[in-house]
Amino acid sequence: MIILNNIALFDGHADHFCGDACVAFADDRIIYAGPRDGSPSLDDETKVIDCQGHFVMPGMVESHAHLSYTNNGPLELDKSPVEEVVIKTIHNARVMLGSGFTSAISFGSVHRVDAFLKRGIECGDVLGPRLLAGGRDIGSTGSNADLHPDYAQLKIDGLGMITDGPWEVRKAVRTLSKNGVDVVKVMIDGELISSGGGIKPGVLGFTDEELEVLVAEAHHRGMRVACHARSAAAVKQAVKAGVDFIGHANYLDDEALALLEANRDRIFVGPAVAWEITFLEHYQSFGFETGSPEHEGYAAELEATQASVKRMREAGIRVLVGGDYGLNITPHGTYAKELQYFTDYFGFSPGEALQAATKHGGEAFMPDGSLGTLEAGKIADMVIVKGNPLEQISVLQDADAITAVIKDGQIYAGLLDSQSPHQKNSQQLNQLLGAPPCS
Repeated sequence: MIILNNIALFDGHADHFCGDACVAFADDRIIYAGPRDGSPSLDDETKVIDCQGHFVMPGMVESHAHLSYTNNGPLELDKSPVEEVVIKTIHNARVMLGSGFTSAISFGSVHRVDAFLKRGIECGDVLGPRLLAGGRDIGSTGSNADLHPDYAQLKIDGLGMITDGPWEVRKAVRTLSKNGVDVVKVMIDGELISSGGGIKPGVLGFTDEELEVLVAEAHHRGMRVACHARSAAAVKQAVKAGVDFIGHANYLDDEALALLEANRDRIFVGPAVAWEITFLEHYQSFGFETGSPEHEGYAAELEATQASVKRMREAGIRVLVGGDYGLNITPHGTYAKELQYFTDYFGFSPGEALQAATKHGGEAFMPDGSLGTLEAGKIADMVIVKGNPLEQISVLQDADAITAVIKDGQIYAGLLDSQSPHQKNSQQLNQLLGAPPCS
């Protein structure tokens, strides 16, 4: 058993904080988390780590992950060769874990990289978060998964699986299942910035029948379904078809909100606003002018998202942290910015933002409830932070503040430093924290 002693504890519940606490864990499970005076009895094999008042919280969940994106531009996601993608994905996985995100729900992968990455992580060959692996995006002809003009006659086994009609959709899902995918990603409507004549938000790429077939086939094969759905029409189609994870939900009408509320016990929504925010900061570098349809469109989309998230919070719908990171303007390693966006744009308290990243993210990843909070019997995933995110949420963006990450009871430090050894034992963690040797 290992005890993290002398800690400030956030257990994953927005209104729970204990300034003088400890956490005890053995193997991959929490034994105790709470006030220090309730600590379990010590035995000869117990290792006690004096955390010197550091903040301890559950490992976070990146709920809209693209580990195989290589910081390319938004219209260049399938331009990198698979060999380069694999090398960079292994690096991205280590960076995500080192940033305090111990689990990730994929919202799409190029090639078949996610499925192989998951196997590598699970067998210990690769350092990275626990992963629900995604596959290539399923989209219809003209969707924002259809990146290349017809005249180019390109056949790239990269990002998109272009399908039209129920049987093509069903075959695509079966192919993803064969390739070891956990999460099927579907493009329900479009994007303001897309290549060629791609559809825009509000234009549905699939009929109800096509989407219902996709979800039914995925669920039949034990997979879950994530979608790109910006408009109210797309959100309504997604909920009615039984989609599990809704990405964006920028625009909601009363009917869409009522459907989400009626299904709030099974469905999760991630606004993933990093793209809009950073586009508005960098649109001129993309060649767009102030007042262009894209500039004005994303500004309106961000404003609408703020109103939609407020309505979802009031309706008790679980809103997740996760932000389309892996693009050139949302690079890997900046995932924790999403928590600050939740406080700055959506009015979440720091505790509520942390709860979205931990408790609610854990419920989305592992519906049996064993992930996302620090309570007896739960999985021992933790982040040790120098500083207090409840007072300054941006501290989680500081790599130097992430002192150590614990996943499945294994202690890691220095994951963001390629020169450092990564896995640590309790003695080394004591030294890292500047504490006396553990007893």
